[in-house]
Amino acid sequence: MSRARQGYLALAALLVAGVVLIAVELSNGALDHGESTAADPCADRPPFPGDGFEATLQRIALDGLDGAACELGTTREELVLSFDSQLGDDVEWDEETLEQALRSGLEEAIDDAEERGTLGGLEATILRELVSRAPLDWLLEGGADLADLFGGIFDRR
Repeated sequence: MSRARQGYLALAALLVAGVVLIAVELSNGALDHGESTAADPCADRPPFPGDGFEATLQRIALDGLDGAACELGTTREELVLSFDSQLGDDVEWDEETLEQALRSGLEEAIDDAEERGTLGGLEATILRELVSRAPLDWLLEGGADLADLFGGIFDRR
């Protein structure tokens, strides 16, 4: 067999292998790769993993955002993006509605955490007071500092 013929056979084998590889990837869902779908905020989700007060606060924050998003008829991701005034131009709710939905979602999340036993009565009471009285800006921006402030105290129990 001539070298030219061997070259053509090798090229044909490579082309067939490439077509087979592409076909396998397409059958495994390659067209949907990178496509994201937001979870339904009204549906139950498995709780955020982890132990300690900081993980409990993260669960409360995520559950609270789900509750607020469910109340507003949007996704958690769209709700969070709406907090930025530059990204939230198409927001369908005013600040008062957002504040009520966030407070309601967080209060429900605190109740759920207390029922699960991941949050004690004292911590739940303190968090409920903070959620009911804290300014909306603090809930949106500074609430994460709560883990640093109280985490060490409640983790020592």
